This record gives sequence, C-alpha cells and structure tokens, in this order.
Amino acid sequence: MKDFHGQIKRFRSAYLFDFVKIDDMNTVIRELFPATEKYTYLNSAAVAPLPTIAVEAVIRQLRDVSENGSAHFADWVATKNRAREIIAQMLKVKSEQIAFVRNTSDGISTVANGLPWQKGDNIVSFEREFPSNFYPWRRIRDCFGVELRLCPERDGRIDLEEFINLIDTNTKIVAISAVQFASGFRADLERIGRAARKFDALFVVDMIQGFGTLPFDLEAQFVDAAAGASHKWLCAPEGCGILYLSDRARTRVEPTLVGWISVEDGWNFEDSEQAFRPNALAWETGTGTASLFYGLEQSVKLLHEIGAEHIESYLGDLTDYLCELIAGKDYEIVSSRAPGEKSPIVCLRNTAGRTSGEIAAQLESANIIVSPRGDRLRVAPHFFNNRADIERLAANL
Repeated sequence: MKDFHGQIKRFRSAYLFDFVKIDDMNTVIRELFPATEKYTYLNSAAVAPLPTIAVEAVIRQLRDVSENGSAHFADWVATKNRAREIIAQMLKVKSEQIAFVRNTSDGISTVANGLPWQKGDNIVSFEREFPSNFYPWRRIRDCFGVELRLCPERDGRIDLEEFINLIDTNTKIVAISAVQFASGFRADLERIGRAARKFDALFVVDMIQGFGTLPFDLEAQFVDAAAGASHKWLCAPEGCGILYLSDRARTRVEPTLVGWISVEDGWNFEDSEQAFRPNALAWETGTGTASLFYGLEQSVKLLHEIGAEHIESYLGDLTDYLCELIAGKDYEIVSSRAPGEKSPIVCLRNTAGRTSGEIAAQLESANIIVSPRGDRLRVAPHFFNNRADIERLAANL
C-alpha cells in the first residue's frame, strides 16, 4: 500500500500548504479513488466513493477478526478513539464531546427526545430541511404541543434576519443545517448561534453536508449539538454517525438510549448503579461497527492532513468554474454564490422544460453522476474532482 499520507505531508511542506495551486496533488488524490476512472462523479452530497486506504483498513480489521477473534479487541477500541480524536480536532472540540451513533437521524433524534418539553415551548427551523432534521422536531410538536416555527426559502436562500427574528424567550431549540441539501445554501452558524444563545436556546446543527469540505469551530460558532455521518463528504464507510454535545447541552439533554459502555466504568459489571458518563460518551451504548471505524480513521486522517480551508478554497474555485461554463445554457443557478453563503453544492434548474430526473438519467448514461432534488439538479464535486470533470459535465448539459 502506498504511503499516501506521507505524500500529502511532503506536498504540504514543499508548497507551504498551498493546496489549491498544486496540480500534482489532485493526481495523487485521484489515485485513491478508483471511481474517478469509471465516472465523472459529482455526487458526494449523496454518497462519496471510498478511498482505497479506507477499504484496505476495513478489510484488515475483518481479516484480524477472522484470524484472531477477540485477541486484538483493544486495537479496535484504540482505532475508534483515534478517529474520534481526529474528528474532534476538525471540529475544534474536545474528544469526549464526540459520540459515535448510527447516523445523523439518530444524533438529532436523541437530542430531541432527551429534552423536557412543555406547552408554550417552540422550535425554530427552516421549511426545507432534510427529513433527518425535521421529523424529530415534528414528533416533538405532535407529542407535546410544541410550536414548530419554519422559516421559508427565498430564492434558494434563507434570509437569516427573518430566521433569527423567529427566536424568542420561549424558544428551546434552534435547528438548521450547516449547508442545505437542496440548495447548497451555507448558513452563518456563528450569527445564528449568537442569536440562539441570547435567548438561552440550544443551537442544533445538521453538519453532514458541510463536514469534510468546510472548516468548523463549533464552540466559537455557539453550536450546542451537531450531528453528521461518515458516508458523504467524509468519504468513509456508511454506518458511522457522529454526535457532538457541548458541556452546556450535556447539562440539559438526557441520554435516552443507553448501554453497558454509557457508564463511567463499563467493565465493572458488579456496579449496576454507577453513574452515566458526564459527557457525550454516555450516548454510546455498546459495541459497534469496529471495521468501519478503521475506514473512518483513514478517511478523516486524509481530509485533516489536507485541511478544510484548502478543500474549501479548491472547491470554491471548482464550483465557480462550473457556474461560468453553464452561463448561456438553458439553466439557472439556484444556489447562492454570495461570499459566506456558497458551498460545494451547486443546484441548477433547467429553463427549457426538462425535469431534473430526466437530465440526471441522461448524464448517468454518459457515466456522469449527479442527483435530482425536486426541480433541481444537484452537482456536488469533492477534492478528487478536477476542471476536466466540470468541463465534461458542462458539455453534456
């Protein structure tokens, strides 16, 4: 197996960390992703292809179990904890504030279900949130008579002033995605977080469409809870959900699904009355998908070594290039391209009457992979894409 991590470190050192201008870096990265040889793959907002180093790591752990049973159990736990530490560094939080769950939906649901609700409370969110960040709040509305206030979309954007004005003294939760799945709109988390904190509401973020391509500093952004998962921009195996809980959130949200490792000393089977862990680790219930954490570690290590700021800049240029190439074609850009609002997701709407499903199917027949989302065509390049991929897409639109 090639030492790709070593190659990336040497590139960073030689070019003073200027990833955006290093053509050879993209060549090295593409070697890790066999999917780039078969497809013009522009669908990482749905499922990203896995790098070979992640696949090899998963196989290595499975082979270990096959040959050794539980003999190396401590190594499995250590790998999971290394992945946790890298993720914490990427989010600029403490590792004990990160819990692994099944997926984004579980993460948001456990926050919603762990709070004491009463009539008169309200939740502020956005009307076009992905279902993972809507159904948990809808259930709270229906079960407890809580008001669910939904800010409308305005021309592919969220008017943040309109959104923030929905928050008041009865707001218990403010919930939004860092990046919207159907428009690519990127929210100013710090601005929203400050507003939520002013009214003592908990700020909950669905980070799955941003984590892996954009820098986060959850504490500085006043985020109290955040949930995401491994299979999109993190380029890792499906099945590793991520839940962040701030110390502030931990004092308010109770773990509602617990197990043998949720307590302070899970290996002390004699003390069944011991306390639950005082941090996010109380949300981890028991043994998990050990082999997948081996893949997760390799993928997040790769992203972290390159750096979110460099990936953000690279994809900003790549998506700007896409917008330039489709000018004059029968498409309008739905996604905001304003500074601070644009993301690696670009959503297009055909102006000649073709549906997004028809266009996506036609592109797939040419081995160009994108997603239809309502009346929009969603294009989501990642750091393994290049200008040739964008040119090929534009030529087929």
